[in-house]
This record gives sequence, structure tokens and C-alpha cells, in this order.
Amino acid sequence: TSRQCGLSVLPKDTTASYSAESRVSTTSPLPHEPQGINHQSCSMVNFPRGVTHKDSGRVHHHLLNLQSHARWGLNCVFVCFYPVCMTNCPTLIVTVGLPARGKTYISKKLTRYLNWIGVPTKEFNVGDYRRECLKIYKSFEFFRPDNEEGVKIRWQCAMSALNDVRQYLSVEGGQVAVFDATNTTRERRGTIMKFAEQNGFKVFFVESVCEDPEVIAQNIVQVKLGNPDYIHCSSEEAVEDFMERIKCYESSYQPLDEDLDSDVSYIKIMDVGRRYLVNRVVDHIQSRIVYYLMNIHITPRSIYLCRHGESDLNIKGRIGGDSGLSDRGKEYAKRLRHFIEEQKINDLKVWTSQMKRTIQTAECLGVPYEQWKSLNEIDAGVCEEMMYEEIQEHFPLEFALRDQDKYRYRYPKGESYEDLVQRLEPVIMELERQENVLVICHQAVMRCLLAYFLDKTSSELPYLKCPLHTVLKLTPVANQHWVSLHELHALTHQCYGLDTREATSPLLHSISMRHTQQPKREKRACEILRSCTCRA
Repeated sequence: TSRQCGLSVLPKDTTASYSAESRVSTTSPLPHEPQGINHQSCSMVNFPRGVTHKDSGRVHHHLLNLQSHARWGLNCVFVCFYPVCMTNCPTLIVTVGLPARGKTYISKKLTRYLNWIGVPTKEFNVGDYRRECLKIYKSFEFFRPDNEEGVKIRWQCAMSALNDVRQYLSVEGGQVAVFDATNTTRERRGTIMKFAEQNGFKVFFVESVCEDPEVIAQNIVQVKLGNPDYIHCSSEEAVEDFMERIKCYESSYQPLDEDLDSDVSYIKIMDVGRRYLVNRVVDHIQSRIVYYLMNIHITPRSIYLCRHGESDLNIKGRIGGDSGLSDRGKEYAKRLRHFIEEQKINDLKVWTSQMKRTIQTAECLGVPYEQWKSLNEIDAGVCEEMMYEEIQEHFPLEFALRDQDKYRYRYPKGESYEDLVQRLEPVIMELERQENVLVICHQAVMRCLLAYFLDKTSSELPYLKCPLHTVLKLTPVANQHWVSLHELHALTHQCYGLDTREATSPLLHSISMRHTQQPKREKRACEILRSCTCRA
């Protein structure tokens, strides 16, 4: 139909130059069918796979220049553009909800997860665009619906973010974009859907609804007090201003509706996971998004990651295998038990692989443990139990290929780090569901798990430092993880950085600063919020 496609013409010998690719861009209006076409010398061809996002502007310009050929009856073909979503069209995830409902928390976790499993994803936070545009934040008055200047600026920021979304998905090769904003009105969501339809993107809404005042208060204290908007404010001023900001949105908030939005793909998360409503999941990516979001929670907990104790093959410098612990490995297992007892962890679960060295390490703890085949070390195939010098001597080509791309390199008859990430996805899902867990695993496995929690790229993952006899403690804080390392070589343990670069990295530094500077401010903010709740 005319709504689904635009018609234009090309000389018959020009269509072959456009290779097959299924993404179609219709960001510019397509020309209407010219008058005076000689239909006897024309033929019809579907063109949904013939134009990429990168080519579409060039093709459209070429079409405009060639309309005269059709008017004069030259041999030509009709080119039919379909602004419909193909199976592998990019996906635009759109958050919905009032402020302090965990939208950014969800956006960051979802972006981190999708990138970890190999789906190129990027987050676009409209608040960051607003802060870039408006260098100095004054008060909640900016968010009032009757503040015309504020409305205009916020609209421009949203459109600027959408333009960057188009650039990322259409030109830079991204597969998923997360548009993180309130998007509380049906009008705004309609604008986003129209934008997605024009560009051939699928849309999936993620709405967070929360009426629990304690959860809202906790979110304000943990996240919003560290917001750049409130750096120069006292706790009292920051909390009071943000509560007023929420009220600015409440009057116009239109939640996703089962009847009015029945044709829209979305998940509605109520009270941080107590209930869910899922509607129209249309593809594999959306299915994985729903599965992931239904497994995460915000309960305070810690995850402990460590390798097994030193094994007999470790002493010999040989990779893989299934040897038992050396004497030093057994001593480490005893110290690990002492460390865990000192932590006084409630309901700690212990997971191991199915290999001897992790099982023997767990046996010394004197607590129940669960074996996971998924946690087994990376399979080195024909290189199992070899030294790296031997691999270089007997398989020089394999050795060189591994150096070129360590993440994607697959051992002959074995696995790659990329394979290992896919194998570990069920482990990550269960870690997100659980509370306090100690995972006793192997170097490659620990690197993959650590890359997920610290948001490391695939190029960084294979080189993360995971030494023997060291426990890594991960504690979720706001939208990040607070990290501490405990070396158990001696009878007492101390905190260390991963290495010199990691210890001074912005991630660890910013989180450490939060823990040293924020407690008094957060405590005072909690008291203010409790008093506000009591008055309400």
C-alpha cells in the first residue's frame, strides 16, 4: 500500500550495484511515482534487501536525479522501499516511568548484559544531554509543565538523543539502543514510535512502576544524591528538590495501558519485580530482554569470586587438565575458610565447577556446595595439559592466531572465550537471582564473570588479572559495583587493587569515593525522607 512503500525508478542496469542487506532506511521522504512512465518498458523489483542504512541517502539522491529517465519512457524498473522491520532490524529500547523508579539502573544493567553476550548496545540518557545543554541546574522549576523554556529545552535534548540513536543504529553498526528518559506521556511515546517506524527500528518499552515509598527513598539516597545536579547542595535541599521534581511529572503521567497499548511491545515491572506484565514479545532479542529483567533484583548482597587453590598442573605450568590441589593449594583452601568465616555472611551459597581442584577447595570450607558443569575451565582441546612453549613449538600457527584475537580464538577441538561467555550465561542469570554467593572457578571463567560485572569489553576480557589465592568481592552500589580484592597468601588478608591501572581507574576510584564521602549525607537524607513519608 502507499503507506507501506514508496515507488521510484531506476534504469534497469543500475540495480545490480546495490548488495543484499536487509536494513532499510526511510528517514527522507521518498519521491512519488513520476507522471508519464512508459509501463511497457518497465518491470517491478522488490528492493527491501538492496539498501543499507549507509547507502540509503546516496540511493535516494540517485533516484531523484533519474526521474527524468522515467518521464521520457526509458527502460527502467520500479524500486519498492519498505519501511517495515525485518527479522534482524535494530531494536530501540525505551524506558518509561516517573523519576527515581530505577530506569537508569535497568538501562545500565541491560546495556551491560547485552554487550556481554555479544549484542552491540549503547545507552542514551536524555538527562546527560540536558546537563550538557544546561550547564547549571537551578531547581525543580525547570521541570514544571508550564515552564515553556524548560519544555522546549527538554524536547530538543530528547530529539538530539534520538538523532544519536539513529546514527548509532544506522551507521555505526549498533544492534540495540537504550533510550533512557521518563517518556511519561502517550504523545512522547508516539513520537518515538513514529521515529522508529521511519527508520526501520523495532521498539520495546520497559516501564518501571513503583508505589513503595521506602524503595523510592532508597533510590533517591543511593543514586540521586550523587547526581551532578546536586553536587553543590546539602542533603536536605537535594531531597526536597527531587521530591518536587517527581511531582512535576505525576500530573501528566500516562502509564502503558493493557487496552490502549495492546499493539505495543513492552514489559511493565511493578514494585521492583514483585509483578510483571509482558505484552507482544516479537523476537529473540526482546525475549532475552524480558528473561533478563525478570531475574534481576535490588536486594543488598555480595558476590565472591575466586579461583581454586594451586593445582599440581599449575606448578608444572601446564594448562587445563583435571589435577588435584598442591600443598600450597590445600593451605589456601584453609585460609579461604577462615576468610569466609570472618565475613559472617548470611545464607551463603557456594558454587564450584565439576573439576577436582575446585571441589577440593570447597571441601575445606565445611559447608554445602553446588557443582556447575558450566563453570568448568575453558576447553583447550588438543592443547590440554600442554605448556605454552610446547603449543608454540607444535602449533605455531594456532599460537599466532590466538595472539591476534584472544577473545574469538578457538582451540582446535576446544573452546574460545566467546564460546565460554555463551556457556556462562545461565550462571549469570542465576547469580542475578541469588543473594550472597561464593563462586570457586577457574581463570578464564573468572575473567568472563568479572567482565560482566565490571562492564569490560570483549577485547579487555581475556587479559583481566585473576591471580591464584585471591578473593574478589563484588558489592552492588547504585548503578555500579564496589570492588575489593583480598589476597590470602599470608594468614591475614588485605585489600588490593587488580593492578596499578585498575586501582586508580575511574570506576574503582569513584565507587571508593562514594563509600568514604557519602555515608553521613545519605544518613541525613534518609531521616528527611522518613519525615516526608510520615507527613504524607
